[in-house]
Amino acid sequence: MGTVHTAMPPQTLYVTIRRDELRQLKDERDQLKQELAQLRAMTLGAQPKPLPVVQRHPHA
Repeated sequence: MGTVHTAMPPQTLYVTIRRDELRQLKDERDQLKQELAQLRAMTLGAQPKPLPVVQRHPHA
């Protein structure tokens, strides 16, 4: 039998993010949503318009 541990209450983690980092994350999210929509349409046999190529910059 394993050791029994008492449950700890959940803790809140606070982080700081710069505006440009937030904007980049939102842009990446939007791009992924578009890609997902295209893949879903492809699996249903639809012919969606191709997505534009977006160059992503490596994280600093």
